[in-house]
Amino acid sequence: MKNILDIALIITSVGLILSVILQSKGAGLGGLSGADTGGVFTARRGIERVLFWVTIVLSVVFFGLVITILLIGR
Repeated sequence: MKNILDIALIITSVGLILSVILQSKGAGLGGLSGADTGGVFTARRGIERVLFWVTIVLSVVFFGLVITILLIGR
């Protein structure tokens, strides 16, 4: 059981790292269209919104897996 949780944690952490890297300010997906990205607040649309929610879900799953592994390890 612990091996399955460890593998799930690795997969989740790699996905979380990739989603955060894709959201970095310098490489914003909205910048591909040539629009002004200098504002403080920009509305997330399309793939940026999906990526935002995927990052939130992956972070919740990540912390849930970490807490579960810690409780099982006792």
